[in-house]
Amino acid sequence: MNRRNSLFVAMLCIANGAMAQSVEDGLKDLYYGKYQTAKQNLEKAITAKPTDDRAYYYLGIAELGLENKDAAATAFTKGLTAVPNSPLLTAGLGRIDLLNGKTAEAKQKFETASTATEGRDGDVARAIADANTEVKGGDRGYALSTMEKLLNNEGRKKRQMYTATAADYIELGDAYRYLGGENGGKAINSYEKALELDANSAEAVTKQGMVNYNARLLQQAVGDWTKATNMDANYAPAYFELYQFYITQRKEQFSLPHAAKYLQKYVEVGDPSDKIKNEYYLAAISFYQKDYDAAISKAKSLMASANDVYKGKLTLLAADAHLQKGDSLSAKTLMDERVKIVGDDKLEPNDLKLLSAIYGKLKTEDSATMADYQTKAGGYLERYAEADTAKDAEKFRNVAESFKEMRNWAKAAEWYGRALEFKDNPGAVQDHFYKAYYEYYAQDYPKSQATWAEFTTKYPEQLTGFYWMGMAGFAQDNQAKEGKAKEAFEKYISLVKPEEEAKHKRFLVNAYTYLMLYHYNLDDKTSMQPYMDKLVAIDPSNDAARQVKEFLEASNKSANSEAKTAGTKGSK
Repeated sequence: MNRRNSLFVAMLCIANGAMAQSVEDGLKDLYYGKYQTAKQNLEKAITAKPTDDRAYYYLGIAELGLENKDAAATAFTKGLTAVPNSPLLTAGLGRIDLLNGKTAEAKQKFETASTATEGRDGDVARAIADANTEVKGGDRGYALSTMEKLLNNEGRKKRQMYTATAADYIELGDAYRYLGGENGGKAINSYEKALELDANSAEAVTKQGMVNYNARLLQQAVGDWTKATNMDANYAPAYFELYQFYITQRKEQFSLPHAAKYLQKYVEVGDPSDKIKNEYYLAAISFYQKDYDAAISKAKSLMASANDVYKGKLTLLAADAHLQKGDSLSAKTLMDERVKIVGDDKLEPNDLKLLSAIYGKLKTEDSATMADYQTKAGGYLERYAEADTAKDAEKFRNVAESFKEMRNWAKAAEWYGRALEFKDNPGAVQDHFYKAYYEYYAQDYPKSQATWAEFTTKYPEQLTGFYWMGMAGFAQDNQAKEGKAKEAFEKYISLVKPEEEAKHKRFLVNAYTYLMLYHYNLDDKTSMQPYMDKLVAIDPSNDAARQVKEFLEASNKSANSEAKTAGTKGSK
């Protein structure tokens, strides 16, 4: 479960003050992301009152926060034994179904829970909506309609009116946020309504930051998360958002010092009883500070006592530290063992990404083994790109650049092309350019020429596009007999300003050479001569021009000799 959206449940219960003290403590800990402590308090609440379905439900949420899906399912199931037909716990099991990919079964449970409460129970409605917004395979439209139904008092009698809470508006905002696009403004407005009901809600401000981040308003997002930490210095999720922002490898975000700073703060205000998680993050801080030996040592010392989830995280951390040290073989050994334990088909996106990086760095003099390494590097990279649900142009561009580093030009071109498929892509010009460029280097000249034609139509001011369209034609017509590069090179030459000819010398040599040869093949010396003169002017020792000149001189000499011979014979 994503820790960011599970916390809404705490706010309503704290505001209502309707539960036993130990449950309230557990809910408060959930709000602050202290899942281990929340689990302990909620277990006490169940001991004190074994028929409180909310205690079982929130215990399940705490277990999900600890990434213990099976334990969460157990909590919901035990709760239903104690409180048969509980709509809230039924919704909880629906969430488990979603996590297991059983969407039809999940929807049935959600409908059962909603029908039993007529859609007017805040806890149940938020449980349904939160599962459908956050879990892969959830129905985001259904989440929105569930919250809208809860909050709609139109036509209801006074005693049937539902009094909305800050938690309701936060969940409504989440539904809009996950729907994305034009719904971002509606999400912001919903979080504002939550703040009207609870002016100290650091959660609402943090989630406004998420909306701004999704809209690529990066400074506003950082400002929101910073504001949330100022509102409540103990609100760990806001620090975690700042950490995630700076650890993301984008030019305008990535900063290891900032990432380490906010991760350290997150650990300081986090759950002191969740020792494995805290030690894992301390090891990660060592990694970010480039103390790779310390990161490896800490990670390996924790593995024996860690659960399966954290064993995986610690293995990745140690393997990546080895890789950063330049020890790709040790990294490979750790990850190969993980593949055996987990199973190749069960690898997570981060596993696939790291495996690709490791195999991409491995070197050997054996050509067959090296080819296998490169194949695996590319295979893992593509699987990573397909498995990661957070798809965007920049992610696909990074995949393309990784293939470029592997010198796999065809795959680089393919992934630059896939980056172009995203409408919101400020780097579309470069992506289009490099798609065509690497198609050329992959020697797929017809495809490259077609892509360059599209590029020059869309960006006619980009003169190098015409040059490379000409080069793709030249590659298919290397004797310059068919004219496949003629129009593109002529256009390119016409766009080069006289004062910029020196800068374009290398490109102009190729363009002049082709056009000189093309007209030479047509025996059109009048059209050929200007290109020959320009070529010699910028490249006096050009071999092609020399050969054409020598051939012409020889031809003229031969023609003159023949004419002279013919004239002599005629005079006799």
